[in-house]
Amino acid sequence: MAEWSQEIPTGSSIDLPPDPRALDALGRNHSLETAIADLVDNAIDAGASHVLIQLVKVRGRLRTLYVVDNGRGMTPESIDTAMTVGGQREYGKGDLGHFGLGLKAASFSQARSLTVMSRAAGHEAVGRRWRLNRVAQRGFACDVLPGPFVEEEVNRGWRIPSTGAGTVIRWDDIVAFPDTDDLKRVETFISHTVTTACQHLGMVFHRFLQDDRLAVDFEIYDADTALTGPSIPVTPLDPFGYSRSGRTDFPQTFDAQIGDLRIAFRCHLWPGRSSTSQFRLSGNPIDHQGLYFYRRDRLLQAGGWLGVYAPHRRLQLARVEVDIDNDVVGMFQMNPEKSRVLVGPEFARLAAAARSPNGASLGDYFDIAEQVFKTSNVRSAKRAAMIHPGAGLPPRVRATIQREVPAIRGEQPIDIRWSTFTDDLFFQVDREERILWLNKRYRKLLLGGKHGGLNDLPLLKSLLYLLLENTFEGDYLGSRDKDNIDLWQTILTAAVQAERQ
Repeated sequence: MAEWSQEIPTGSSIDLPPDPRALDALGRNHSLETAIADLVDNAIDAGASHVLIQLVKVRGRLRTLYVVDNGRGMTPESIDTAMTVGGQREYGKGDLGHFGLGLKAASFSQARSLTVMSRAAGHEAVGRRWRLNRVAQRGFACDVLPGPFVEEEVNRGWRIPSTGAGTVIRWDDIVAFPDTDDLKRVETFISHTVTTACQHLGMVFHRFLQDDRLAVDFEIYDADTALTGPSIPVTPLDPFGYSRSGRTDFPQTFDAQIGDLRIAFRCHLWPGRSSTSQFRLSGNPIDHQGLYFYRRDRLLQAGGWLGVYAPHRRLQLARVEVDIDNDVVGMFQMNPEKSRVLVGPEFARLAAAARSPNGASLGDYFDIAEQVFKTSNVRSAKRAAMIHPGAGLPPRVRATIQREVPAIRGEQPIDIRWSTFTDDLFFQVDREERILWLNKRYRKLLLGGKHGGLNDLPLLKSLLYLLLENTFEGDYLGSRDKDNIDLWQTILTAAVQAERQ
């Protein structure tokens, strides 16, 4: 039997380029919103102050998506590096990029064709394109775009402040787009997609948006009419955006250090369960308790205790900011989609060692969080009971009302419905049938031309419900209630008629 050898001899070497099919596997864990966020990262690294995301419709179908920024742009040399699979540029101290795969992985997770066009100061505009079907046929030969076309695309009059430089990223053959020209389906997809993406980008980049370091807008362009719809701005969605803390002595910072390893836990307490978007974020607030990791002001992970503590409904008011800008070696790793953080074994030890200035531990913080939650529930139980709504409001709105307000037992729910009135009045209160009727002649106006449905105009209906709910209570209407109904009817009818004019 041959003896073991530490040295491994080699002879010659051979070139083994990646199989073109490897591109198909890039970014498999991306969603549309996380893929767009990766492109926004690149724009921030390029010093952009504005990013525009445009969806293009052609003959009723969604065809193309653009991500445009007014950053420094790319030279012919740097655009080739950017389009090289695995090509890594030199990252600056504050850059959000990390792996050298973001542009390609994000793009190919959503589209079969990626085009990048850019202009740097003092250079001509340049363009490159990858098409997955062509890569599979001829290998890694990237298309070079002709100068006139690139100039035309870069200079299209994008609705962002011009710096004389910038980058235009174009996705075609997008797999997530609906393969239909049905107006209702396309509009529903656009509404859902833009809402979801705005919510995700607003949360991930909320520090940039709040500080006015970045502005991000969506818009829809109809190629057949050459008309662009109104801009839809991304607004910051701050997971710590409460108006007052759950306790006056919070937030507090719990510091931990073991040897050269140091980390700070910025512990917050929400004042109670809330229906605000900052509290609910993108789902059940119970899922959003926990640690919020930031790298260079970019949110990487929203919630989860990562073994520091067990999740529990009584901890849903507890959220902790953790900045990992220093990238402590061996303690943290982020996934390529920048949506999750993996921690090393040292992290649990640091969490156990963390102390506030007054000597409290994270265990004490969790006890306080449970007590604040218990107290907030007692306050909520003291709210005056109301008759809950029935048909006419989306399930999510009804669930929020049911959670926040106790119900008057034994009372039939209040439905909100449309009907054709014989007069111009805006609403009618039908106490006997428990229906708040709205005048159908104003429906199309209020919908702005969109299709209506049973649960349409939830904001308007919710406001009217809150205004008129007490007029359905009791056995009869008092003189004060009647006078209030007359007052609200006069003002709201005049307002909706002014809107129509």
